[in-house]
Amino acid sequence: MRRSVILAAAVSVAAACSVVHVASTASAAAACAPAWSASAVYVKDNVASKGGDNYTAKWWTQGEDPALKSGQWDVWTNNGACGGTTNPSPSAPSASPSVSPSAGPSTSPSTPIPVGGLPRRALIGYLHASFANGAGYLRMADVPADWDIINLSFGEPTSATSGDIRFTLCPAAECPGVETEAEFTAAIRAKRAAGKKVLLSIGGANGQVQLTTTAARDRFVSSVSAVIDRYGLDGVDIDFEGHSLSLNTGDTDFKNPTTPVIVNLISAIRSLKARYGAGFVLTMAPETFFVQLGYQYYGSGPWGGQDPRAGSYLPVIHALRNDITVLHVQDYNSGSIMGLDNQYHSMGGADFHIAMTDMLLAGFPVAGNTANVFPALRADQIAFGAPSSVSSGNGYVAPAGVQQAVTCLVKGTNCGGYTPRGGASSDFRGLMTWSINWDRFYGWEFRNNHEPFLNALN
Repeated sequence: MRRSVILAAAVSVAAACSVVHVASTASAAAACAPAWSASAVYVKDNVASKGGDNYTAKWWTQGEDPALKSGQWDVWTNNGACGGTTNPSPSAPSASPSVSPSAGPSTSPSTPIPVGGLPRRALIGYLHASFANGAGYLRMADVPADWDIINLSFGEPTSATSGDIRFTLCPAAECPGVETEAEFTAAIRAKRAAGKKVLLSIGGANGQVQLTTTAARDRFVSSVSAVIDRYGLDGVDIDFEGHSLSLNTGDTDFKNPTTPVIVNLISAIRSLKARYGAGFVLTMAPETFFVQLGYQYYGSGPWGGQDPRAGSYLPVIHALRNDITVLHVQDYNSGSIMGLDNQYHSMGGADFHIAMTDMLLAGFPVAGNTANVFPALRADQIAFGAPSSVSSGNGYVAPAGVQQAVTCLVKGTNCGGYTPRGGASSDFRGLMTWSINWDRFYGWEFRNNHEPFLNALN
């Protein structure tokens, strides 16, 4: 997202490296599994031995010594002493999505977030909470009750590769009228008591996040947890931009990525999910470049990709598809993108929203490879992003056009020249916008038009 006018999004992607297989279970006689190797890659339920003990991996790991990483919140479980040797058959790799969380720091588990559902149709918006721009500051207590998910913008790293995410309220000198932290926290508590979800949005235009090492990954988990606990939040929104998730050369299979920044991000999010429980809310806001462009190009792979960021969010989405609450791609600040009809679609009308969203509802081959298909997501996991006003992002569409697109996706009617390959999707979740502040600035056009419209669809 751009702090001034635009929401940007997140690129990140995920799965596991080529796996050096080890035994999946210890024998009944507790024979020692093959010795742990720092260079091997282990996935969930793989077993290795070290120092006379067997250890079982809880999730994907490489280079993490089981003798040092077997605490309650670490990646290995100590199965106890073993003796003798064994030569079991190698275990099969776990089914896609294949990457599980990496361990965060060994800390006491945080209080689980209570499970509470979203309404069938959700109105989702970003709140400029840590900075000022032309839209002005809006206190949390003054956010209208129509907003079902409020994404706090932004949590940012201390440096691109540190993994150390910080969030602070906008300074009073920049944001006259800003509430105190106590008032902010109380307002969040009131929103949650009313059934709303308040998330930390991580990244933004000034927040490049590159989890290049396991140390950065672990720092990401601990620092994000600290913000969640400090304000009592429901989860996170991933809004990475720029080169945060560029794919390494040769990383061509979105189901089994090998790029560290992608593998580590997936692992970190899985760790947060494990820490907070089933109530943890996860949303993502990638740009079309990082998702739908993957239909034609994927990174710098052999099918014609020219940019290592092209489609780079696909591994992350795929690995976390069972954990994602809502994926809301930004249908703005985008070039023309080819849809499933093999025609290019451009911003500015219902057609772009329909074609881009249909790709997620139907699934698509990645980089033209019909043997490598990105599977469809559930309709209840999908919304799309639209600028709230002419000042908030390129690609503004008037309310009538946005509602035409939603009607087409939900009911299969009024679709214009595009026929959705995914058919009508009655469980389509709703709409996201950048931003709540800009919507207030323009007299609540987005909220006043779309909240009653979404409710009527129910």
